[in-house]
Amino acid sequence: MSKAKVILIPISISEEGTEALPQYIEKYLNECQVFFVENIRTARRAFKKINKQFDIDSRAWYEIGKKEEDLAQEFAKAIKEGKTIGIASESGCPGIADPGHYLISIAQKNNVDIKPLVGPSSILLTLMASGMNGQHFTFNGYLPIQETERIKQIKLLESMVMREDCTQFFIETPYRNNQLFQSLLKHLDNQTALCIGYHVTASDEWIKSKTIAEWKKAGLEIPKQPTMFAIGKL
Repeated sequence: MSKAKVILIPISISEEGTEALPQYIEKYLNECQVFFVENIRTARRAFKKINKQFDIDSRAWYEIGKKEEDLAQEFAKAIKEGKTIGIASESGCPGIADPGHYLISIAQKNNVDIKPLVGPSSILLTLMASGMNGQHFTFNGYLPIQETERIKQIKLLESMVMREDCTQFFIETPYRNNQLFQSLLKHLDNQTALCIGYHVTASDEWIKSKTIAEWKKAGLEIPKQPTMFAIGKL
């Protein structure tokens, strides 16, 4: 029996962003016999964009729900059978601010070879363009929805920026982008820098860093699209 292998497959982060994917992904995609993906429909469509002849029906598919742990048994079985397993999130790189890390940890515990493929990450691309500290940074996911807790978290992240020069990344549900933006304008110091990035890798990609004082004059309306926020120093 062949030895199991896990391939970590990136997905484009914009509709037109397939050009940001390296050509070698197709080779590894074709090797995979079993897929564990965040969304089966999205993954199949994305893989067809990479390779129009990709045979969907000859592979086994498992959808990662809210609890990756629910797929632990099926994943362990695929490892035991020596399968080449593909893991993909809905967009970007699996395991980085996206599902996949729990299944990958199972592969590590079973000494399975893991091949992460190069692909777009909105966190890293926004960081690269931000002008903020790229040696010390943190991704915090979503901030609290409840206003009191959110303000407390915003203040905490700002204090870490000022004390440690640690760039702080976070995201929001797209329809609440402007609500978060206004909260940042209200509760951050005027000299704190804020980076906003959206449509990353698309033709209308937009990534800008300004101080809060400058943002207050900008009159920005953020589209209801996936957006990366970061506070730091310029």
